[in-house]
Amino acid sequence: MRRREFITLLGGAAVAWPTAARAQDPPKPLIALPDLRSPVLMGNRLDQFRQGLKEMGYVEGDNVTIAYRWAENRMDRLPGLISDLVGLKPTLILAGGPPVATAAKAATSTIPILFLVAGDPVKMGLVASLARPGGNLTGINLFNAELTTKRLGMLREVLPHATRVAVLVNPDDAGNTAASLRDIEVANRALGFQLEIFRANSGSEIDTAFTTMVRQRQDALFVASSIYFTGQRVQLVQLAAFHRLPATYSQREFAEVGGLMSYGGDVGDAYRQLGVYAGRIIKGAKPQDLPVAQATKLELVINAKTAKMLDIAMPSTLLSIADEVIE
Repeated sequence: MRRREFITLLGGAAVAWPTAARAQDPPKPLIALPDLRSPVLMGNRLDQFRQGLKEMGYVEGDNVTIAYRWAENRMDRLPGLISDLVGLKPTLILAGGPPVATAAKAATSTIPILFLVAGDPVKMGLVASLARPGGNLTGINLFNAELTTKRLGMLREVLPHATRVAVLVNPDDAGNTAASLRDIEVANRALGFQLEIFRANSGSEIDTAFTTMVRQRQDALFVASSIYFTGQRVQLVQLAAFHRLPATYSQREFAEVGGLMSYGGDVGDAYRQLGVYAGRIIKGAKPQDLPVAQATKLELVINAKTAKMLDIAMPSTLLSIADEVIE
C-alpha cells in the first residue's frame, strides 16, 4: 500500500471511531413523573427535586431526562398516564402522593418507585416496613397525619371557646383518610370538640360540604391532608373566607393563598430529599435497600391578614414559634 493511501485511510478511521463511540453511548436515565395536579402548582417542588438531583450529579436535559404527565386533578386519568409512562421503560417513577403511588404500584412491580406520602406507608400497603421497604417502592414520609394532635391543639389555642369542628376528608384517598380519621379521633379525646366528618372528592362536593357546615353552624374547619385538596386549595380557602370559617391545613400552600394557618412537613424540602433518592437509584441503589425517610423539616405558617379579617387574635404562643407570619 502506498504511503499516501495509508495516511488517507488512517485519517478516515480517526474520524469514524468517535462517531461509532457516540452511537454506542448509553441512553440518559429517564425519570417518569406522573402527577395528579397541574404543572403550575408544582413549580417550586420541581425546582427542589431538581436541586436534589443536582446534589447527586444529575441535571435535567444534560445527563438525565424527566417525562412529565399531568392529570389536572382528575383521578380517573391517573391509570392511563402511568401506563403510558411505564411503556417508556423509565429508570424510576416519581409518585407524589398516595393515589399516584398506589396506581404506580399496581402498574409495575419491577420499575423503582419513589413516593411522598403524609400517612403511614406501611398501613397504606406501599412498603413492608419503614426500615426495610421490600419490593420496588420507597420514599419520604411527611408524617402529616401523625401531626393531627398538634394541629387540633393549635386550633383549640386559637379558638378556646369553639365546640363544633368540621373535618373535611377525601374519600378517594382511602388509606390516608382512614389514618387521618383514626388520628383525629384519638387526638380529640383530650380536646372535646364535637366533630362532624365531611367527605368530598370534587369541586361540587366541596361546595355542598361548605353549605352544610354553615347550616350546622360549625365553629371551625380541619382540612385533612390530601393531594387533591392541595390542588383545590384556592377553592377551599375562598369558601372558608366567604363563610368566615377559621380553618387549619397541613401545608403552607394553603396559608400562602389566604388560609388561616398550616402546620406540617416542609414539602419543598421533601422533594429535594426525593431528588437525592432518585440520584442514588440512578447510581444503582435498590428501593428495598433505601429506608423510608422522614421529612426533616416541619413548619407553622400563620396568615395574619386572614386572622384580622376573621377578627381572631392569634395567641402570642403560636406567633412566637411560627416559621412565617404572612402580614
